[in-house]
Amino acid sequence: MALRRILGICVASMAVVGIEAHGSGGAHQKPLQVAPDADWATRHMAEEHHISNVDSGAFFTLHDYDSNGIWDQSEILKTYGMDDPSAKEVPQQKKDDLLKEIFRLMDINNDQLIEHDEFEVYYAKGNVLPDFGLGPGHHWDMEMEYEIHHWEKYHDENTKEEDLIHPEDIEHFRLHDLLEDEAEKQAQEDRKPVVEHNIPLKFRRDAPK
Repeated sequence: MALRRILGICVASMAVVGIEAHGSGGAHQKPLQVAPDADWATRHMAEEHHISNVDSGAFFTLHDYDSNGIWDQSEILKTYGMDDPSAKEVPQQKKDDLLKEIFRLMDINNDQLIEHDEFEVYYAKGNVLPDFGLGPGHHWDMEMEYEIHHWEKYHDENTKEEDLIHPEDIEHFRLHDLLEDEAEKQAQEDRKPVVEHNIPLKFRRDAPK
C-alpha cells in the first residue's frame, strides 16, 4: 500500500474515530484532562476513548468485546492493555497476578469469570478498578492506536506526506510496509498450484533416504 493511500485512509477515518470511538470529532483532539488522583478507569476512558465520564454498566459493556455479558480472562487482560505490543515485556506472572486480583475482588461465584451483575455489585459498594501500574490500557488495533495517540494530536486533514516525519509516523508506516509485504508474499503462495513447503517431507523428492 502506497504511503499516499495510507495517508488518505487516515484522513478519511478521522471522522469515524471522532464520532464512533470518542463521542466528539475534530482534528488535534487530545486526551481529556482528568484529576491527578483520578482512578484508573476514569483515566483509561479519557485517554483511550476521549470520554469524560461513564457509568459502571456502560464501562463494562464497552469492554465486553464479544457482547456476551461476561468478562473472561482474555477480555480482562485486553482491557488492561496486555494484548498491545507495548505490553510485550510484561512478565506472565504479572498478568496472572492481575487476573487473580480481579477475580478476588469481583468473582462472587468463583467461576473465573466476571459477570455484569458481579461487576455492578462491586461498583455499587464504591469500589473502582485497581491500577496495576501497567499504563492506560491500550486495546485498539494498530491503526486506531496511531490515530488516537498521535495523528489526532499532531495531524489533520491538511497533513501532507512530507509532514509525516515524527518517529511515530515513521514506525507506523514501516509496520504498514511489513504487513503489506507479508500479505503479498502470502498472496503469491496462495496463487501457486502447489505450495512446496506444505508437502509432507516423506512425499518430497529431497526427503532423506
